[in-house]
Amino acid sequence: MAGTLTWLGHAAFRLDTPGGKRIYLDPWLSNPKCPDAEKTVERVDVVALTHGHEDHVGEAIEILKQHRPALIAPVELQGWIADQGVDWLEVPGLNRGGSRAIDGVTFTMTDARHSSSTAAGYAGGECGIVMKLEDGFTIYFAGDTCAFLDMQLIARLHEPDLAVLPIGDHFTMGPREAAVALELLGVRRCVPCHYGTFPLLRGTPDELREHAPGVEVHAPEPGGSVEL
Repeated sequence: MAGTLTWLGHAAFRLDTPGGKRIYLDPWLSNPKCPDAEKTVERVDVVALTHGHEDHVGEAIEILKQHRPALIAPVELQGWIADQGVDWLEVPGLNRGGSRAIDGVTFTMTDARHSSSTAAGYAGGECGIVMKLEDGFTIYFAGDTCAFLDMQLIARLHEPDLAVLPIGDHFTMGPREAAVALELLGVRRCVPCHYGTFPLLRGTPDELREHAPGVEVHAPEPGGSVEL
């Protein structure tokens, strides 16, 4: 069984793994681009968060309370989430360089260059997340970031098969910088995100294709899926 990655608008994704696990990443499901059919979570095994901004944490707390999945998040952000009534989590949050295996999927937290906070203030460092699936397929979720030279280390350590990169510009890198990130990562498949939600996020997949002609850019409509 091949895994599938479904874009839910903005930076929210649902990952259905080859082993049948369901992972929600940065589940802001009330974003303007998320299809109505995807706003209700039927089942979930893991919620993964890259940083504390509300357009990424989204409905994570409600999902955690309803379904009680595992949580992958920076340690300070997880502590804040625990204070919101999710106090049954037994494993502390990760920090950059750390890994955790859950039911055959390994999550590793990487560096990112952005910021992170909640309504209460500091929420730990922003991060990217590498997910190595049950069949060895590896996805790098960059989170909100610019390009940075240490992406070469991510390539060396994790050898990702697919990169999920923001391209909207203004708050993150735009398409031209994302193309440089792909060069640093040595990745030939990319799913762009964090674009088109609002007019301010003006980068487009076609611009990314223009700047990264050797990369297969998968750009489904919100609710659409990419086979891994």
